[in-house]
Amino acid sequence: MDQTPHDFESSADALPIRLQNFEGPLDLLLHLIKKNELNIYDIPIALITAQYLDAIQLMQVLDLDVAGEFLVMAATLIHIKSKMLLPRPETAAGVEGDEEDPRDALVRRLLEHQRFKAAASLLHEREQVRAAQWQRPDERVAAIAGDDYEPELEVDLFSLLTAFQAVIERAKLRPKVLLPPEQLSVETRIEQLLGRLSEQDACGFEDLFADVADRAGLIVTFLALLEMIRLKLVRVFQAGSFGPIRVYKRPRPADAPHPIGDPETKVG
Repeated sequence: MDQTPHDFESSADALPIRLQNFEGPLDLLLHLIKKNELNIYDIPIALITAQYLDAIQLMQVLDLDVAGEFLVMAATLIHIKSKMLLPRPETAAGVEGDEEDPRDALVRRLLEHQRFKAAASLLHEREQVRAAQWQRPDERVAAIAGDDYEPELEVDLFSLLTAFQAVIERAKLRPKVLLPPEQLSVETRIEQLLGRLSEQDACGFEDLFADVADRAGLIVTFLALLEMIRLKLVRVFQAGSFGPIRVYKRPRPADAPHPIGDPETKVG
């Protein structure tokens, strides 16, 4: 039986989105390093720690299920930062000792994780790019542009969080309008977004938030987008690293996950 958006649970609190379905703490660190165009062998630990903690705080505000490993990494970063603030021990000759850089162990973990991800995706890379080209509504552009056309990339969770942080910051600059609070449910927001995507080929990420002004509405919209991604109702692509993000509606495949709270998933 086909499911409609009415099958979603209405409360944002009832949507525990588990981060292990997306990425882990090392992926978040690699994302921040790439975003800031940093040298992985010389990480400015104070900057990365501050941005990592900001990301964790945002995930907690969104009620995402922040696994313990994210908090362990936060503690690790704070520990490394504190060690780097201490003076290095000196030898008897008054020269600084040849002690290991506190960041070295973290760098080794990041490099190993990076190699593992590269190896895991190597065999599927061409297939994924081909699928993205054929399933996107703008495949005609690829045909016109030829083989040199650079396809958009599927967006990961942390790229979405970075874009959402920018939306929140811009919302703070909007003129304050005093309106009675509106309790917008996640399933209602999904219906609204799907309706908007039915009227056009694609929608810019920031355009999804154009009709909401309050923080609660921004959060519900973002959670609705994550749920739509999980249910394979939309595909989200980015034009290169940290370029504009666009959202495309797609027919729901037969193997799509069921909505949270779907009666068909409950054991009678």
